[in-house]
Amino acid sequence: MEQNRKLRSILATDCGSTTTKAIFIELQDGVYRLACRGEAPTTVEAPFEDVTMGARNSIREIEELLGRTFQDESGIITPQRDAKVGVDIYLSTSSAGGGLQMMVAGVVKQMSAESAERAALGAGAIVMDVIAINDGRLPYQKIQRIRQLRPDMILMSGGIDGGTVTHVVELAELISAAEPRPRLGIGFQLPVIYAGNKDARKHVDSTLGEKVDLRIVDNLRPVLEREVLGPAREEIHNLFMEHVMAQAPGYNKLMSWTDVPIMPTPGAVGKMIQTTAAQKNMPVVGVDIGGATTDIFSVFADTFNRTVSANLGMSYSICNVMLEAGLDNIMRWVPFDIDSADLRNRIRNKMIRPTTIPQTMQDLIIEQAIAREALRLAFEHHKSLAVGLRGVQKVRDISEAFTQSGSGATLVNVQELGMIVGSGGVLSHAPRRAQSALMMLDSFLPEFFTQLAVDSIFMMPHLGVLSTVNPEAAQQVFDRDCLIRLGTAIAPSGIAKEGEECVTVKVTTSTGKTHEVKAAYGSIHLIPLAEDETAEVHAKPSRNFDLGKGKGHEVHQKVEGGTVGLIIDARGRLPLGLPTDKAKRIAKLVEWIRALDVYPMDILEKYLG
Repeated sequence: MEQNRKLRSILATDCGSTTTKAIFIELQDGVYRLACRGEAPTTVEAPFEDVTMGARNSIREIEELLGRTFQDESGIITPQRDAKVGVDIYLSTSSAGGGLQMMVAGVVKQMSAESAERAALGAGAIVMDVIAINDGRLPYQKIQRIRQLRPDMILMSGGIDGGTVTHVVELAELISAAEPRPRLGIGFQLPVIYAGNKDARKHVDSTLGEKVDLRIVDNLRPVLEREVLGPAREEIHNLFMEHVMAQAPGYNKLMSWTDVPIMPTPGAVGKMIQTTAAQKNMPVVGVDIGGATTDIFSVFADTFNRTVSANLGMSYSICNVMLEAGLDNIMRWVPFDIDSADLRNRIRNKMIRPTTIPQTMQDLIIEQAIAREALRLAFEHHKSLAVGLRGVQKVRDISEAFTQSGSGATLVNVQELGMIVGSGGVLSHAPRRAQSALMMLDSFLPEFFTQLAVDSIFMMPHLGVLSTVNPEAAQQVFDRDCLIRLGTAIAPSGIAKEGEECVTVKVTTSTGKTHEVKAAYGSIHLIPLAEDETAEVHAKPSRNFDLGKGKGHEVHQKVEGGTVGLIIDARGRLPLGLPTDKAKRIAKLVEWIRALDVYPMDILEKYLG
């Protein structure tokens, strides 16, 4: 790695489904910094059908802005020749052409199939379906489903090492009967990864070896108490390069330019979230809310999880958000009176014209109300999948015996959560940073002390792939140029009546200023604390509330500032208490908006009448 430490310049692209984004990083005074960025439409589809054209165009924008040359007829010029020509390393990620689409198969839906799903999601795949012996479908229905979906690859698991092989062979026979064909590359065999009981390997090979490109790796669940996802994820990455990328238009050329293998975009984002959690030594949740899907990444108890909510997005699947959340749940966040038919039509218009952006304050507030519900539903989905291993025997006391805790309980604990990182247009490009902060607080409902941040220009994929080569460079750019720190939220846990005493917060900033806030239940407050400032906080919750040390116990903590500041969120949890009466609800929303200066009040008051 010594050579990597001497990198002077780094060029990275992310070939997305619609836009290819390029960034150029340079070593400046001993520190890696973002020097320039460019973007261009992705060119994976007709009439171009060559992904490298979009990559070249995005890089050309940087060349023109900096007056430098990074490419010639053969590709990217590496290493850097002089101050004006070439770059030391070129990297790329991709989700163009629909990204990596997989099916997973396991013997038991809640055990081996769930482990296979976690392995695929963590590798950056969209999981199209989960096939299991006990999933309630008849064999012919499963066979039809495999034929109909045409995934890029299948991950198959089942059985502990040394256990029964019958059901695993049954799964292999199902896949064999389906005679699956890959989505890309006519004439190529579909890649199938087998990561199950090692005793069944020869049976799986004899059933599938002739029909598919079979790869065998270590068992995902060698014993019930342990999950080993690494080998399967590594093989998914290898096959992504060999099969999916190799068949997509222009990718062979792009692969010949890059210095390290191309990573799926979500896999690279997940890598960056893991790196951040490790460096900050705290649980982290990351979210990327797009037009069609919402991805959530989390690291709790040193376990990384990723989920894709494939029908929760802000343009193509916005009507599905309305369907799943219900109109009432969206309208509860709107601080003015609006006819439900009018709201439905606005949502449908966004689906029909997915690239439009809000033109009025009313449109913006409605879009952000929908985003809260999309994020809330995606987070609930994530919590249901980010669970401990099911099927594990665990010694429990009598109180636990009557609860659902133990094996299979969610790993996501909002009281332990140290940081939320938001990305995607609705969060990264909100006109005021306080809007992003409030959306994340309303959706994720973090408790105790939580840092809030957004990815300014969706640079996490580039930095994720860079972290595999030079973690130091990736972290320096992530901290200085990628993350916009919004501030820290302090949210006591507990329930009381509206207006009752909740928490008293005394703050001494690093610049010597002092503040004291007595927050009543149902209120939210903002204490100015700039991005380069820290503060010593003494927070004393009332006897019904907890801030991490038990009910009524004072907490002393050092916190970081941000573009929004220090937010005291005394609105309660489980769930956020909004009045059912329309007039009272609107008054409460306006109170919160005013407290954080979320929207310009002079414009909002016009809608209030």
